[in-house]
Amino acid sequence: MIGEIKEVGKATRKETKTASRLAVALQYDRKGAPRVTAKGKGAIGTKIIEVAKAHDIPIEENEVLAGALSNVELGDEIPVELYKAVAEVLVFVLRLTRAPR
Repeated sequence: MIGEIKEVGKATRKETKTASRLAVALQYDRKGAPRVTAKGKGAIGTKIIEVAKAHDIPIEENEVLAGALSNVELGDEIPVELYKAVAEVLVFVLRLTRAPR
């Protein structure tokens, strides 16, 4: 579990479901599809969110998408069925990270 949480610092974006603190971190290096790098609920989900915030990783709250992504094995690419939803979030993240500060 600790190894999973350390991977959050390398994530390019993260999904979270606030009610039960389900969190899923994704990394996208523009090679293939985004990969699930960390996931957890409860205390682990909260820790993933804390690490993401500490590394200034944008957080997108999407309960349905986080639930679907939580079924993907760690290290695996997201399934084709989730490409469109994840692409929309990646566009959101790109806009945030490229906005003047």
